[in-house]
Amino acid sequence: MTVDRTVHLVAGLMVLLSIALAHFSHNPAWLWLTAFVGANLAQSGVTGFCPLATLLRKAGVKEGSCCS
Repeated sequence: MTVDRTVHLVAGLMVLLSIALAHFSHNPAWLWLTAFVGANLAQSGVTGFCPLATLLRKAGVKEGSCCS
């Protein structure tokens, strides 16, 4: 698995987890996690800086495009 694919996987799972927690706990505050993930993805798209990708590279996950 490459850095890009891992970032997409983690972001998608965090959004799904946030929605499930908001639904089953009846606490809409969990949706702030979804907002945080979305904001981080947006800033990453604009700036090219992704904290998770940086950590994954340091951990030795191989580089590569998610769509190739």
